[in-house]
Amino acid sequence: MVRSTAMDTLNQDLLEINASTVRMLSQVREAAGLAQQALIQADLEAAQKCIEGDDAIDKLMRQLEKQILIIIARRQPAARDLRFLGAIYRSLADIERAGDYAVRVARAARALAQKPPLKKYLDMERILTVISTMIEVTIKALAESDIEVAKQAWAMDNEIDDLYQQIERELLTYMIEDPHTISVSTQLLSIGRYLERFGDHIENVDEHIIFWLTGVRL
Repeated sequence: MVRSTAMDTLNQDLLEINASTVRMLSQVREAAGLAQQALIQADLEAAQKCIEGDDAIDKLMRQLEKQILIIIARRQPAARDLRFLGAIYRSLADIERAGDYAVRVARAARALAQKPPLKKYLDMERILTVISTMIEVTIKALAESDIEVAKQAWAMDNEIDDLYQQIERELLTYMIEDPHTISVSTQLLSIGRYLERFGDHIENVDEHIIFWLTGVRL
């Protein structure tokens, strides 16, 4: 009876960690949406909301880190449960860093809004759309403990990498052909790099989820 109660308590703790991690991912997805609005629509209000929202993500990460360590110390989970807690603990830094990159995009977009656009940012808009979908699918994989969904989300980063390389080539061509575009092109190159790193961090989260579910690292 005592063992059953202890297991019930551990299971409840794990469910709460799962739900809070889903919430953190949702906050980062919202930040990505605001960054997209800031960049594509030159929306300064959206940029500010994205920047201000980062504190909540950081706070939730610190809370989750503390909760996980307390659960490990008090409940002494084993096997799959311990793998879950380890995977989430390692994921938290990646989720937080993804949020940081959304903020970097928002700040850069705020600066670009003061200048005439060099071009339509279609590739960057596509990357942000892929990132949003990638996070949504990652949330589903985590909430439903679904390895195939996690692999689906993990594979989405390939499109982000391809788009980033395309953006890089295009902007380098702009700078070579017209030196007057160097300043704005350099800012856009930075944004492209932020988006590429954003995708990498969500990809890492999916790798951690896959490890939790299989015990095998990609």
